[in-house]
Amino acid sequence: IMAVDKKANFIRIAEARTNKIIESITLLGNLSNTSYYEYTPDQIEAMFSAIQEELDTQKKRFADSGPKKKKFRL
Repeated sequence: IMAVDKKANFIRIAEARTNKIIESITLLGNLSNTSYYEYTPDQIEAMFSAIQEELDTQKKRFADSGPKKKKFRL
């Protein structure tokens, strides 16, 4: 019963948080409207580099939390 609850909780929370992130990224994209905003290519690169770095960090956390591969050592 506990494992089912954990799976259901993960799905419920993961869906809500992922949709919130997608909505935020869409809002970020609205800044591309040059009728309202002015920006440099360096600013855009810095923004997306920071986002990608955080995505990579968090994705690694999921990979690291999986079963560990054991290595033979003497």
